[in-house]
Amino acid sequence: MSVVLSVQNLIKHFPIAGSRSVVQAVNNVSFSVSRGETLALVGESGSGKTTVGRCILGLIDPTGGEITFQGNRIDKRNNVRSRHLRGKIQLVFQEPAESLDPRIRIGVTIGEPLRSLGSAREDRDKQVREMARRVGLEEEALYQYPAELSAGQQQRVGIARAIITDPELIVLDEPTSALDPTARSEVIDLLITLQKELDTAYLFISHDLSTVRYLSHRVAVMYLGMIVEQGSSQDIFSRPRHPYSIGLLSSVLLPNPRLERHSEVSLQGEIPSPIDLPNGCFLASRCPFVEAQCSERMPDADDIGSGHLVHCFKHRDVIDDEKGTLDYYERFQAEAEKLLSSGQQ
Repeated sequence: MSVVLSVQNLIKHFPIAGSRSVVQAVNNVSFSVSRGETLALVGESGSGKTTVGRCILGLIDPTGGEITFQGNRIDKRNNVRSRHLRGKIQLVFQEPAESLDPRIRIGVTIGEPLRSLGSAREDRDKQVREMARRVGLEEEALYQYPAELSAGQQQRVGIARAIITDPELIVLDEPTSALDPTARSEVIDLLITLQKELDTAYLFISHDLSTVRYLSHRVAVMYLGMIVEQGSSQDIFSRPRHPYSIGLLSSVLLPNPRLERHSEVSLQGEIPSPIDLPNGCFLASRCPFVEAQCSERMPDADDIGSGHLVHCFKHRDVIDDEKGTLDYYERFQAEAEKLLSSGQQ
């Protein structure tokens, strides 16, 4: 697969007014996304996921590092506003209602990106109707205003607006977090279908691990602005190796509260301030596996096979292989089905 997006050693610091200090929002983040692939950026709120997406889109300028899209560097003079890149990188917002102009009809909203590309009115109208059909909107919705649609329909409008320019990359910033479970499931299935049809690359920013497990091909786990673990979705969910990744997965609710987890890491203590980050591993003050070197220097990325990268000195001791897989979704699916079939609540 050809690489669509490459991010190398991305850094973003925000200066604090009236002070020499800075908020270290993103710290040496590197990853790539290929055509037809979904890479998920996951982590707690404030981990830097959205800031990475905004840097890629050119909405904010990086402090350091390099972002390339199809071999072209993204910077102040070359970004999504540039004529030759316009429409090639698109964004689907977290809050569908807030991303749509309440005074503009849906059909005009979907076709708006085509105006900047110089598309003729007749061609735009035809493409808008086709896009509405592809995302599951009735034609009469094109003449309505955003307030007349449900949240799920509004997000379909946002997706239609993003794909109408046939982009190479779509940044999806928490696109399902504002939706109810039914609408969330429908939007996820729609995104998967569209990706298969269009062979588009997705950068999926989310904290919803259930959605990430279902939608993504690869996962990058972020903590305090850096990627602590990166690998295939199967590897990250079946056998995570970084203590933070395991702690994150431990927060997933299980279908039966009486079920016991095979392995669990308890992260205790305060999260370090992004204004004054420690010299060593950012997780050292909260990690049960910490040793002296963890507080002295940041561990390098260790490739443990098949591109599974882990920034941790103790990752090989984190999991007892005899205790089996940590894939909570697959491991407990059978138990959940048993409970449902037996009528237990």
